[in-house]
Amino acid sequence: MLPKTAEYALRAIAYLVNQSAGPASADRLAEQTKVPRRYLTRVMQDLASAGLVRSRSGPGGGYELAGDPEAVTILDVVNAVSPLERLKSCPLGLKSHTSLCPLHAELDRAYAATEAAFQRVTIKEVLDSATDIIPLFESK
Repeated sequence: MLPKTAEYALRAIAYLVNQSAGPASADRLAEQTKVPRRYLTRVMQDLASAGLVRSRSGPGGGYELAGDPEAVTILDVVNAVSPLERLKSCPLGLKSHTSLCPLHAELDRAYAATEAAFQRVTIKEVLDSATDIIPLFESK
């Protein structure tokens, strides 16, 4: 359901939240998140433009979380790279459809529910969930 770009962004943010040893280099981030480095660079630029991450160049540089993971929601991350698009008018451009038809209205309700669910959950809550599975790391 989510575009690959949004999945990659969520992986990168999850890794940065757990990163305590300073900024993560693009190479390290790509390796840990299993995201192709060239693609990751574009994703990180979008996250930086949205104010979710900061980048530092030079020795010891890399990427780091810009804010509090308790304030960043899944929706914030998704919208930074690949915004969820709600249906406001007929996607087919049919002039007789002055409002959404039953099919597109139902699809929009599903998009609204997804948007609301992503808005309710912070990255910190995801990472602190009560499970033995740690995002991005092999479980023991």
